[in-house]
Amino acid sequence: MGEIVGAGLLAHVPTIVLPEETRRELNDGKEITLVTGLRRLREDVFARDGYDTVVVLDSHWATTVEFVVTAQPRRAGLYTSEELPRGMCRMPYDFPGDPELAHAITRFADAHATFITAIDDAYLPIQYATVNLWKFLGEGLPGKRWMTIGVCQTGDMEDHLRLGRALADGIAATPGRRVLLIASGALSHTFWPLREIRDHESSDPRHIFTPEARAADEERIAWFKEGRHDKVLDTMDTFWTYRPEAKFFHYLMMAGALGERACVARACQYGTYENAVGTGQAHLWFDRPAGGWTGAGPPAATVPAPHRPV
Repeated sequence: MGEIVGAGLLAHVPTIVLPEETRRELNDGKEITLVTGLRRLREDVFARDGYDTVVVLDSHWATTVEFVVTAQPRRAGLYTSEELPRGMCRMPYDFPGDPELAHAITRFADAHATFITAIDDAYLPIQYATVNLWKFLGEGLPGKRWMTIGVCQTGDMEDHLRLGRALADGIAATPGRRVLLIASGALSHTFWPLREIRDHESSDPRHIFTPEARAADEERIAWFKEGRHDKVLDTMDTFWTYRPEAKFFHYLMMAGALGERACVARACQYGTYENAVGTGQAHLWFDRPAGGWTGAGPPAATVPAPHRPV
């Protein structure tokens, strides 16, 4: 029986793959903690042997009539972003996939009244929401499988929760599989207009597009640290007014796989909450609680969140 052994809501912003000199120029001479946070997360989690497959829930890959799961035995090539080709240009990537798990997930589509297709086309484009995080967390770690699931632009909250349920069942049905989930995407996600955007490239959160969006992000980060996924899910109508990236579908898929409102996993934050040209960014990692993702135990608010300095 397979199992989900860790999960994260992680930022993939283009800034993280720019040269350090450029990052510092954009950030008042300081390194951004989104970079140092990913380096520490690699040491703490991804460089260890407790998993074999990473499933990226990719907020940049939008499908239309179904959810799509990558099923190639290997993905390799050079990635240039159509959005930001000056900063993300001919980036090499090369990693094994997990066709067995991909097809296992599709078998649970009907059980959850949704639509999932596994695609093994070698020419299927890849997105930087996957590549950028692989560069930090997967490159140089041979044998670790990576695969991606896109959001569905015609789906709603319930559809993405259903995908997460099918994902969890597919993992459970794959013998011996130990999986890390990555919900790759931002919190609030409104960019500054083009004529103003260069005035807001610093990571300081005072550059978040509105104070209200910053407050909404920080409120949800606090809830994640308390293990209160129920509060996050129950207030999605409010959060949507701050335009979270991909309608927060990347997180909703992860939540569906972890037990939804019953999930009690508390976040450990790697780095600080930062701005990216108006958008709210954070790295939040959820270790599986000792009692399981929905396990019983002391109320989350009475148990201090784990602390790993970055």
